[in-house]
Amino acid sequence: MRPSDLSLPRVPGTPTLSSDGASAVVSVRRIDLDADDYTSQLWLVPTDGSGPARQVTHGWRDSGPAISPDGRWLAFIRAVREEPARDADPRTAKAGKPQLWVMPLAGGEARRLTDHPLGVDRAPGWSPDSTRLVYTARVPADGRYGTVPSRGAEQEPPRRITGFWYRLDGVGFTFDRRRHVFVVDALAEAAKPAQVTEGDFDHGEPAWSPDGELLTFTAARHDSHDDDLFTDLWVSRPDGSGLRGLTAGGFGVSQPRFSPDGATVFFVGVETDGRHAVCRNDMLWSVPVAGCAPKALTDPSRHGLTAVEGEIAVVPDGVLVLNENRGSVELLRIGYAGGEPEVLVGGERQVLGVASAGGTTVVTLADPTTWGELAVVVPGGEPRRITDWNAGYGPIFAQEEINATAPDGYPVHGWVVRPEGDGPHPALLMIHGGPFTQYGWRLFDEAQVYAGAGYAVVMGNPRGSSGYGEAHGRAVIGDVGEVSARDLLALLDTALKAPDLDASRVGVLGGSHGGFMATWMAAHHGDRFSAAISERAVNAIDSFAGSSDIGWFFGEDLYGPDPAEWDRQSPLSHADRIDLPMLIIHSEHDWRCPVEQAQRLYVALKLRGVPVELLLFPGEGHELSRSGLPSHRVARFAAILEWWRRWL
Repeated sequence: MRPSDLSLPRVPGTPTLSSDGASAVVSVRRIDLDADDYTSQLWLVPTDGSGPARQVTHGWRDSGPAISPDGRWLAFIRAVREEPARDADPRTAKAGKPQLWVMPLAGGEARRLTDHPLGVDRAPGWSPDSTRLVYTARVPADGRYGTVPSRGAEQEPPRRITGFWYRLDGVGFTFDRRRHVFVVDALAEAAKPAQVTEGDFDHGEPAWSPDGELLTFTAARHDSHDDDLFTDLWVSRPDGSGLRGLTAGGFGVSQPRFSPDGATVFFVGVETDGRHAVCRNDMLWSVPVAGCAPKALTDPSRHGLTAVEGEIAVVPDGVLVLNENRGSVELLRIGYAGGEPEVLVGGERQVLGVASAGGTTVVTLADPTTWGELAVVVPGGEPRRITDWNAGYGPIFAQEEINATAPDGYPVHGWVVRPEGDGPHPALLMIHGGPFTQYGWRLFDEAQVYAGAGYAVVMGNPRGSSGYGEAHGRAVIGDVGEVSARDLLALLDTALKAPDLDASRVGVLGGSHGGFMATWMAAHHGDRFSAAISERAVNAIDSFAGSSDIGWFFGEDLYGPDPAEWDRQSPLSHADRIDLPMLIIHSEHDWRCPVEQAQRLYVALKLRGVPVELLLFPGEGHELSRSGLPSHRVARFAAILEWWRRWL
């Protein structure tokens, strides 16, 4: 894979199913390098394999599909892209705010239902009678975000900030554009959306009760909602009346879903005291709508539910959830009362999304050979693939599983992605972010690009990672660099035993927490590496705690409460030990690990005469490598490959 090949993958999202299970609709996204943008359309797929996938929308960016229960209508979110002027650079054309649209599933013209100034930010949900849609949208405060046409952002009044939760990386300021729940008549020609929730609070993830009489959603409506991690479950009538809470603190909650009889709400939640939730596994819970204490249905020591790309689904005999497990993401079915989960889809792959209706369950599957396809779950058998959007993609460099042992006897799990040829190949130790995330059994553009350029990529899940039980993740708290380094070096040493890897030419790289670890490795184990790349990193915990959008709780929770320990654990504190050539990559608008984290490291190394460069991307946030401008992603890969050519 070359950097310019970023335009080749077709990446499907979470599917929606017709009530009889006969048809699935899914959004398929790709990169358009000429437009320097992402584009996606909706495809309809017969689940019995009787015909090929058929494209049903042709907008610039169509996503979030939802088929009505009666099977007649398809609702979705569309962002319309303006047409560039004649002879103008197509990259100058921009997509507008995403709005809610509806069209006949059998075919016909799509009709726009909303015109929110900041757009719709939640895929819609149909009422059981197929007449109304529920969704969320941010509502701008008066005088901000274009509500005064002649006033630009730089002319708005100052913001008076009183809480910790006031901004979010990739979104911007949040307390002056709260997210609210809306309901709209999907079938009326000139329906006006009705705002269901009110107040200076954020609301999200609404879902209908089976009889259409109630909505459930998440919200932090307590007095200290901007100063802690608590969110609660709520129910109200669709007009907003009868609002009441189903939980009252103790959780961070998401994904509420009614049971088929409407008596229970299932949800994903992590227990918290309001300030601590780092390296904790999300669990499945249930709570009676009539009122009672929530009940845990999964064991956090064993199962960690992932909602990065997929969501839970309630079926007649349980709840379908996605569970991280040693690099895989399994589809599990949990009984309504809990108990031992049933694995419906496991193995060396990742389930990215699920939908179930009419006795049919469809998943979005990725594995080490494909970027993602739809498949039907076959009880007791292998999933039956029903799409081939990525057929013919290649060449693909295989993942070889490796297992290592840390000096204290702890097992470390990972992979090597090898380039073509006999070698010996220069090697890259690649470290993931989080730290509570996982590398796994799926194609990864980073590994494929580096292997395509001739490097063997070593990557794994040291202590601190998710997918190996909660204790594995929490093992690094208070000593992140030291514990992680021991596992990572054990993994690297195991990989380097192979004769086709060159132990004299090894680089280390990573982003976010991975950048933290790349800087830490350069300082403490520089003799093992020829060069390093530290990207969007935490380098100084003290300033991160005050400048990051999540630093006010994340810093103490992960690194401990003692400022002296923060200094010891900060890679910047050990910059005087770094002599390796280092490329520092950062984005100007990164609010998760603000740009000062890169600038301070750059200056410290530059003053000492270390070969160091700072690659700074304008207009980008923390997610540059995953969702930044395609031209920036290509430029980033080009710079990384040039750095390795120069030093390895």
